[in-house]
Amino acid sequence: MQDDFAQQPSSPPPPPPPPSAGGFPPAAPYGYAAGPYPPVYRPGPRTSRSPWFYVAAIGGSFAAVCLVLTCMFWLMMRSVRNGGSDGLAFSGDRIAVIDIDGIILSPETVNSQLRKFGDDSSVKAIILHINSPGGGAAASQEIYHEVLRVRQEKHKKIVASVESVGASGAYYIASGCDRIYANQASVVGSIGVIMEWMNYADLLKWAKLKNITITAGELKDAGDPSRELTPKEQAYFQSLVDNMYSQFVHDVAAGRHTSDDRIKPLATGQVWTGEQALPLGLIDKIGGFRTALLDTARSVGISGEPTVVRPAKNKRGLLSILADNGEDLFPSPSQMLSRAPGFYFVWK
Repeated sequence: MQDDFAQQPSSPPPPPPPPSAGGFPPAAPYGYAAGPYPPVYRPGPRTSRSPWFYVAAIGGSFAAVCLVLTCMFWLMMRSVRNGGSDGLAFSGDRIAVIDIDGIILSPETVNSQLRKFGDDSSVKAIILHINSPGGGAAASQEIYHEVLRVRQEKHKKIVASVESVGASGAYYIASGCDRIYANQASVVGSIGVIMEWMNYADLLKWAKLKNITITAGELKDAGDPSRELTPKEQAYFQSLVDNMYSQFVHDVAAGRHTSDDRIKPLATGQVWTGEQALPLGLIDKIGGFRTALLDTARSVGISGEPTVVRPAKNKRGLLSILADNGEDLFPSPSQMLSRAPGFYFVWK
């Protein structure tokens, strides 16, 4: 049996497929490569996208941008209506709030804000939010007169709201307003003038230095910090202080619609709490900022929650301070020694 099987001839190999046109072997089925190796998948031709795909993509991107801008606008309007600082509200019934904080050294910032809101027809009233012990005599007086000007020429109601302290020059400004609000524990008053400077005569003696001054005019170098005052210089400066004191008393009396004689007994330089100041006629009502805001809104015909607008804040960074030679942080000795005598409406 085995011999018979061995003698049987093997089957002949299948004939090769006929060549295709051009003499090349026939093509393999679509998607597979021809040849003796295992079939390999070949990707088909890329299909082109419908024009509607690009329309949808562009439309979706545009909608997303619109959504982002809408959210930003809504947040901006909400910030303005809740007391934002940019003042871009479209309401015609707004109340402007100007902050007077710290020592008053210059009138320019507050006066420019008063002028801006005084010229704005959509602003119905202005609140001065005060937390200051006063400052320079002339600076405080200049703000006081700007308050009066805006009230009279622009017919704007201006109200003062004292937070913790509204003393001396700050009270000078508040007295020019239509009404003054203060908390029970707020500090107000301190009607008076102070003049001071630094005398370094003993320092010069210790350092064995001499200050040489040549003048024309008997009182030209009055107040020279390198020596003591003479009796005549003392009387001279006292006359200046007394004159400024009279101006202070008169302007407060005019602002509070009373007489100089009634204010003068209160002009001892001392302060009172809001609770004490009310029966003295130095303020009009006990209440904080919220009370002043709502009362002012009603007085100018605004119903409901008033729209508050504040001036934009000019923030100075560390680089800006250092660019000014760091003088705000570290005054140089030459600056300290060259300070002239100053007159102040300030509570110390």
